[in-house]
Amino acid sequence: MQIYTYDRAAAVAYAHKWAYFRNPEFYDFQNIGGDCTNFASQCIYAGSGVMNYTPVYGWYYRTANDRTPSWTGVQYFYNFITTNKGVGPFGSETPIAMMEPGDVVQIATIRDHFHHTPVIVRIDGQPSLDTIYIAAHTGDVDCRPLSSYLTMHKIRFIHIEGVRKES
Repeated sequence: MQIYTYDRAAAVAYAHKWAYFRNPEFYDFQNIGGDCTNFASQCIYAGSGVMNYTPVYGWYYRTANDRTPSWTGVQYFYNFITTNKGVGPFGSETPIAMMEPGDVVQIATIRDHFHHTPVIVRIDGQPSLDTIYIAAHTGDVDCRPLSSYLTMHKIRFIHIEGVRKES
């Protein structure tokens, strides 16, 4: 297995293209729990080009009924990305200073329960809540300042470090 560079530009381009629309290749989960992590997964897939087809604990989407929890679930996504040692994208929770376009943020606006996964599409200068701009579904936005989420109770930053592919 080899490690490849995550294509941040492709992830960001995908985010801009589909921020206000739905790619018909993927089910829209908007009305059954939200579509934000599905959208973030699509963006990361655009930048990685590979899914992890490990049943239950991998990260893939074939249909709305044939996917892993990590493709659409906020906590499951976090668990996969931050512990993945197999095929697919991998990353880690990092300080805000490590963020780059194509990375993701997870937000808890109610207590400590993370429930929203926007994608970073632009950073103006040093990364901060005021200089990071995101795209997201479930409250469709593109180039929204991260600081505009006024009710953030907790936030975590997930830096995509690379992509593992079969040799």
